Amino acid sequence: MFPIRFNRWTIAAISVAMLGVSGPLSAQTPERPADTSPQFPTSHDLKSLTMSGSYLAARHASVERDAASAAEFYRSALRTDPKNTELLDRAFISSVADGDIDEAVKLADRILTVDKSNRVARLVVGVRDLKLKKYASAQANINQSVRGPITDLVATLLSGWAAYGAGDSKQAVANIDKLAGPEWYPLFKDLHAAMILELSGKEKDAGVRLERAYKLDDSMLRIADDYARWLSRNKDEAAATAVYEAFEKKIPRHPLVLEGLRETKAGKKLPPLVDSPQTGAAEALYGIGATLTRRGGEDLALVYLQLALYLAPNHPLALLALADLHESVKKPQLAIKIYERVPASSPLKRNAQIQLATDLDASDRSDEAIKILKSVIADDPKDLEAIMALGNVERGRKKFADCSDTYSRAIDVLPDPNDKNNTVYYYYRGICEERSHQWPKAEADMRKALELQPDQPHVLNYLGYSWIDQGTNLDEGMKMIKRAVDQRPDDGYIVDSLGWAYYRIGNYDDAVKNLERAIDLKPEDPTINDHLGDAYWRIGRKLEAKFQWAHARDLKPEPDDLPKIEAKIQNGLPDDAPAAATADKQDDSSSADPAGKKKEDGKGG
Repeated sequence: MFPIRFNRWTIAAISVAMLGVSGPLSAQTPERPADTSPQFPTSHDLKSLTMSGSYLAARHASVERDAASAAEFYRSALRTDPKNTELLDRAFISSVADGDIDEAVKLADRILTVDKSNRVARLVVGVRDLKLKKYASAQANINQSVRGPITDLVATLLSGWAAYGAGDSKQAVANIDKLAGPEWYPLFKDLHAAMILELSGKEKDAGVRLERAYKLDDSMLRIADDYARWLSRNKDEAAATAVYEAFEKKIPRHPLVLEGLRETKAGKKLPPLVDSPQTGAAEALYGIGATLTRRGGEDLALVYLQLALYLAPNHPLALLALADLHESVKKPQLAIKIYERVPASSPLKRNAQIQLATDLDASDRSDEAIKILKSVIADDPKDLEAIMALGNVERGRKKFADCSDTYSRAIDVLPDPNDKNNTVYYYYRGICEERSHQWPKAEADMRKALELQPDQPHVLNYLGYSWIDQGTNLDEGMKMIKRAVDQRPDDGYIVDSLGWAYYRIGNYDDAVKNLERAIDLKPEDPTINDHLGDAYWRIGRKLEAKFQWAHARDLKPEPDDLPKIEAKIQNGLPDDAPAAATADKQDDSSSADPAGKKKEDGKGG
């Protein structure tokens, strides 16, 4: 993959560059005849071509968020043109984004020789110094990296940890306390001041800070966890357990909280969250980086998370946050590499394995995903999240008999089968049963899902359409689909189901009306285009029908549907409408597969 990208972009760059070179080489003065001898690029020209190719390849890799390739191509271009400050800066940022902080530090040192005020370079060099325990130098560089609310807070916290490393915990806390800013500053200020005080042996003062932070936000994991740990050492098991249990009620089954509960109930006195200036600084970078990830600041979050992992390579929460960031920008392959780094000893390993499997499936490595999920379930046969993930992978890969069995395993271990939140288990099992030709079971599960949530639009759509498709419960089925459309009027798949239901009962005018609306909502869906072509044909708009079928063909339909669409383009539909409805049902699998149902079978269902 790497050489292909390089070759494709380098060739394109050379072609463009050669067009530029050929002009001057062939330009003639009026006094001299044209020189028809072969012209060859000079060494300077070749050097420019190499640099241009690497630069364009790097830009493309950056757009694709392939930081590793971007960094390599920028460094390649930089070797050709070492004084180019733009290349230097881009190579530096790409190296940070890739997590190659050792290389980024080398580039940052070069940047600072020509631009002493480069704030990101100062931050990276400061973090390097902090890791190497060069605390005075770390403070000097970090303090020059500030420029706004986020960076001011990061610099202050990191500088505080450097001051603590230098042996001045009093000054470290004082500097943190002096920082003024937005209303969310105190959470981070109190947490990190408390952590510094804990490591300095000032447990009482640390407790005051932790209690204050906890009262400000008792749903922030790191505050609740460190406060419970402090209580386990300085008060009693009951107080620590109460904090963990309160968090458990807000966010159930968090692995770190469950581990804390187990250990406090066993009478253990839990250590602080961090044990050194390096892990403290990593905690600051992780905390703010993870917050930025949730607030749309992916680029800066990436810098902070990579620096956190430079200081604490096995920080499980930072690893999960970084993987989540890669997922948010649709890069599952990068997320996979990060999830694989989560230590086996971490309570978060199980979570990482489930997400790893999801990303493997998204990368068309479903066999590996299934193997991982089965291993997780073998360790805990009641792990509903893992069972659900396995069922979803199997359903997305059309292993309908398998996913029916998997969802049954989930239903068998539900704590409360009548909880309305369990609708999804019966719904998904019903899909798998219907697709594996077990309609009576599927119908029962769909009815159970509606018993739990009577107005769930996807269940209404699926069951209603299935009845109409089978020619039973027509009135009730149509009412169900209309109720689904009323709730999801902008869902192209559900609107398509209504249009196709009208088609099934022979109401072609209303079919066209709704299918045209579905096309407006989902213009690139091959099944909806195919459906509209069929409806057009039935009302005599045959030229438009063939256009829609041709469009459906070009949108890459399911392999089984393609020859049927091509046959309709060639021959149209049978002229006899009643016979046609039967023929459609027997011969056109897309007709028996409304887009609304098909969507729920897919990986995103």
